[in-house]
Amino acid sequence: MSLVFAGVCSHGPGITGRADMADPDDKATFYAAMDGMREQLEAAKPDAIIVIAAEHFANFFMNNMPAYCMGMGAEYTGPIEDPQWLGIERVTVPGNPDLSRRIIETVMNDVDVAYAEEWKFDHGISVPLNFLTPRYDLDVIPVNINCQGPPLTPLHRAYAFGQALRKACDAVPERIAIVGTGGISHWPATPDSGKINREWDESFLKDWAANDKEALLRFTDEETLRDGGQGGFEIRTFIAISGATEGLKANVDYYRPIPIFAVGCTVGTVDLNQ
Repeated sequence: MSLVFAGVCSHGPGITGRADMADPDDKATFYAAMDGMREQLEAAKPDAIIVIAAEHFANFFMNNMPAYCMGMGAEYTGPIEDPQWLGIERVTVPGNPDLSRRIIETVMNDVDVAYAEEWKFDHGISVPLNFLTPRYDLDVIPVNINCQGPPLTPLHRAYAFGQALRKACDAVPERIAIVGTGGISHWPATPDSGKINREWDESFLKDWAANDKEALLRFTDEETLRDGGQGGFEIRTFIAISGATEGLKANVDYYRPIPIFAVGCTVGTVDLNQ
């Protein structure tokens, strides 16, 4: 088959953990955008969803930090954080080791990836799944791009990883959805938590929606840290989606800076029928 759905969304823990503290309109509009993304995903009728996220030292640390890792487990649990703090009940999520293996083997023809048969989801995956697959009845293949511990994978490699993932999805008979989750600008776990650079976010999203490869790859890590915070390194997950949908324009369905969620909240989707 082929890729049947592609999109991006934010995954900040405050989105669910501090939902009751948010301005009612901020919460309502962002949650409605996530519901709209779920409806588009369900309409595509995928057999599995690949979630590309930034892992927050829940499974990988500086003694072993892969640039890219893909899950190959039969099931996964999450969130690893305190469910009461995150506002998401701990659940078991189905995997698909056979499908994962076939996709990983094809990706390896172009990009070296690690794989893991054991994986505990943190908020980077649990928050999006809470909205997109609330019944947890869709097979999940988790993907981590290291956005935490330098040296970080160069942006052009994140794009190439997306290209390789698209090739792998197109090689299997199953219907595959792919979602990248991350920032954009945010300064988590710092005194600047809650700071959001709207101008930087909107500039990046404009380039992302245009799938302007040259513009997307122009950022240096120094510029991103200055303008988007250390959380801005998660643009790699969005860039991977651009690589997987090369040549296709996207829609930014929602963007709003929501300080209590500590991130510029984003929902974007790609029309794969262009």
